[in-house]
Amino acid sequence: MRIVRYQVKEEAPQYGWLLDDKIGEVDGDIFGRYRRRDANIPRADVKLLAPCQPSKIVCVGRNYVDHAKELGNEVPKVPLIFLKPQSSIIASGEAILLPPQSAQVEHEAELVIVIGKRGRHITTEDAKKHILGYTVGNDVTARDLQKSDGQWTRAKGFDTFCVFGPWIDTDFDPSDAVVTCRVNGQMRQMASTRDMVFSVPTLVAYISSVMTLEPGDLIFSGTPAGVGPLKPGDRVDVEIDGLGGISNPVRAE
Repeated sequence: MRIVRYQVKEEAPQYGWLLDDKIGEVDGDIFGRYRRRDANIPRADVKLLAPCQPSKIVCVGRNYVDHAKELGNEVPKVPLIFLKPQSSIIASGEAILLPPQSAQVEHEAELVIVIGKRGRHITTEDAKKHILGYTVGNDVTARDLQKSDGQWTRAKGFDTFCVFGPWIDTDFDPSDAVVTCRVNGQMRQMASTRDMVFSVPTLVAYISSVMTLEPGDLIFSGTPAGVGPLKPGDRVDVEIDGLGGISNPVRAE
């Protein structure tokens, strides 16, 4: 099932499910008990929003060997994690804004894990029970600030720097899916999720050993090699085979 969060005109946002090009309402809690209504709302008649509202966004750095090497870094021996704020979230179609503080903003295409069940100290064997599904993400990064600050909060935390969507797929298999990023139609990134240093179950187990994971929380699982700069007027497209894609224009703030 593909779960969406959508808005009709000025009405309150709500959850639904997608069938072909039609959306059905969802009554209840998508992280608990719910009922699906018939899919009869044309997708073209609604605005798709970021498909959930996480309490936190946990990201994983250097989880592909080639990406670590391209930035001159060693591959971590344990997952390298950091956080992005909720205020950085935008949906597919919204503009990524380049802040005046940075001269080098870059794209990072990623598979995103969506937590469905609360947990702490989750084992790798039980990780799947705590995952609702998966979505597509772009961990936009001010690379020059990341290098100068040491800490990554500012570089990763600007408004519009967390793109994900367009839906949550509850049936997606993350073990071997091709992740790509194109800028103005030109391929920048391409790799399979099988190349990740730390697997999805390992990430869920490790992060939950540090902090409680809540329903709706996101885990950005890391980006492959090929990250590159964005400039005003660009369009960046991130796609994961079998899962979907997001597309965002880029402009100066």
